Amino acid sequence: MLGEFGFAGDDVVVPFQVAPLDMRGRAVQVGPMLDQILGRHAYPEPVARLLGECVVLTALLGSSLKFDGKFILQTQSDGPVDMLVADFTSPGSMRAYARFDAERLAEAQAQGRTEPQDLLGKGILAMTIDQGVHTQRYQGIVQLDGISLEEVARTYFRQSEQIPTEVRLAVARQVLPGADGSRESWRAGGILAQFLPEAPERLRMPDLPGGDGDDGEIDDSMVDDAWVEVMSLLATVAPDELFDPTIGTERLLYRLFHEHGVVVFEGVPVADDCSCSREKIHAVLSGFTAEEIVDSIEDGTIRVTCEFCSTEYTFDPAEFVGKQ
Repeated sequence: MLGEFGFAGDDVVVPFQVAPLDMRGRAVQVGPMLDQILGRHAYPEPVARLLGECVVLTALLGSSLKFDGKFILQTQSDGPVDMLVADFTSPGSMRAYARFDAERLAEAQAQGRTEPQDLLGKGILAMTIDQGVHTQRYQGIVQLDGISLEEVARTYFRQSEQIPTEVRLAVARQVLPGADGSRESWRAGGILAQFLPEAPERLRMPDLPGGDGDDGEIDDSMVDDAWVEVMSLLATVAPDELFDPTIGTERLLYRLFHEHGVVVFEGVPVADDCSCSREKIHAVLSGFTAEEIVDSIEDGTIRVTCEFCSTEYTFDPAEFVGKQ
């Protein structure tokens, strides 16, 4: 029993550790934050689900930043959903949007091809860490070739970090009763676990597929028993358990790892918080040429809509008088 334990609740990433299994990770359930991001764009359901997975994965990865900076996850591909973007700015600001071809999406839906790999198609997924000005960005790139976002994350850590990693993601649209009738809302959840043994002899995986010295698949005899147990336990999690508010993040972790003694740490709140502003957009427009300024004028004004939060900014062309 967890008793009077203080639960993190929605929109809080919970770091955890299972020391006997040399495993650390993070887990999250997102509710209002995701509902706001998806609701303002009214995405078709398959696109909303895909972007929801992207948001959860970005929250799990971005919340690990130990400095003031930004984590950006972006796909570019040839599928009906040709771009997904989500970024996490420390300490806990999240924003995201998706770009898709409505006709191709409708065709894919009619053919029943709505799995993430069908919608994304082939392309790349880039994970970027930006520590701000005067620092060099770090970027890892993974090929999108008929695999899910879960598998993309596993591949990234296997190739770029050579850290055994397991990821589970789930998104659902729920119908909630209310005084004025029922309403729909979005929920999602995810868990990321990594095998990080302090004793080198615990890890019997000297060459992971995709890394230097790649020699193919991992032989089962090379995999540490502790990591095998972690993956086996995570395989028992039903998708709805990842986002069910009656279970909660901490209770799910307890269900999975209580026999080994799971320890949870202070959570990282994540909020729907776009970083756009009138000042930032004004600075961008100030860099336009005179011709670009003229081309941007419609009905005597310049209007710019943020792709993330849909906020519209209106400018008087006279503010850029030197550009005309």
